[in-house]
Amino acid sequence: MLFLRRLVCVCCPSAPAGSVLDSRPCVFALTLLTLLLQVVVEANSWWSLAMNPLLIPEAYIIGAQPLCSQLVGLSQGQKKLCQLYQDHMQYIGEGAKTGIRECQYQFRHRRWNCSTVDNSSVFGRVMQIGSRETAFTYAISAAGVVNAVSRACREGELSSCGCSRAARPKDLPRDWLWGGCGDNLNYGYRFSKEFVDAREREKSYAKGSFESARLMMNLHNNEAGRRTVSDLAHVSCKCHGVSGSCSLKTCWLQLADFRKVGETLKEKYDSAASMKLNLRGKLVQRDSKFNPPTSHDLVYIESSPDYCLSNQSTGSLGTVGRLCNKTSEGMDGCELMCCGRGYDQYKAQIVERCHCKFHWCCYVKCKRCTKTVDQFVCK
Repeated sequence: MLFLRRLVCVCCPSAPAGSVLDSRPCVFALTLLTLLLQVVVEANSWWSLAMNPLLIPEAYIIGAQPLCSQLVGLSQGQKKLCQLYQDHMQYIGEGAKTGIRECQYQFRHRRWNCSTVDNSSVFGRVMQIGSRETAFTYAISAAGVVNAVSRACREGELSSCGCSRAARPKDLPRDWLWGGCGDNLNYGYRFSKEFVDAREREKSYAKGSFESARLMMNLHNNEAGRRTVSDLAHVSCKCHGVSGSCSLKTCWLQLADFRKVGETLKEKYDSAASMKLNLRGKLVQRDSKFNPPTSHDLVYIESSPDYCLSNQSTGSLGTVGRLCNKTSEGMDGCELMCCGRGYDQYKAQIVERCHCKFHWCCYVKCKRCTKTVDQFVCK
């Protein structure tokens, strides 16, 4: 408020206190400031839990409501869930971090490489565009929370859940035991839905507005991420018996490696459906020639920027200074990565393991060798 008062004084120094300001420059400045403040508020996200140094179990003690209220990026509903499930917050942060890392791995050879820019919005203004990249980010983040919470249940880290209670698969042989301690997918799925979707479900926009379309897009992609984790979960078994005879097996439900989740969602990103609002305020596919997307597919409502150059309005960081592959014709190749601007070549020294030998028993010993390689960087 003090800043606003100073702005009023700068814009309209002659205006008496309490008077109605009719100066156009002042009104414009105040409007612009309001919009900027709104953008800052909207930019904050629960993804910031991945960057938060307070994510240690000891920080979430019973009754620590002030901590939940001070966490950056949480909506009011998410803060209430934080107060009710304080021991879960560490794993929500781990899930967000897992999602961000997997996003960066999957897009490491793309113009947009899932770079993080700060601790509050995490990805910056680029997430304000309803693009394919935003769709993937929402999906992989929701999937990360399912993954982290489900496994935390199995490991006994959370007070409100334990090992999986999934029903025995019908096709499991009769003489195999269904038990062990599986990943609690059912609980992780439900908690992720409640927490991650809370921010969107708290909002209310006019039917048929762009904001309502973006809200539906976000919820759809959150669900697609969760369902991908569920679809890839599988039965894992361990043999029992004398001398490894495997006369008996114990089986349980296990989540897939998260790299597989990332690869599957990357495929869904490549085939994501472009959507628009119809007259009834529902999202429908722009091109009716294709089959409509299912709840397992990713959807988007805006075209992606080209990400070639740095652009503050879109949040693009550009590709200047990015490494590229001179011999590749793919997106990691210098022609596409550098957007036709050309590239510089320089020599770099890398250190790698070499001359490895196996020693009885039982370890491998390697030397460290330095070699000079050519590297190519976008202009």
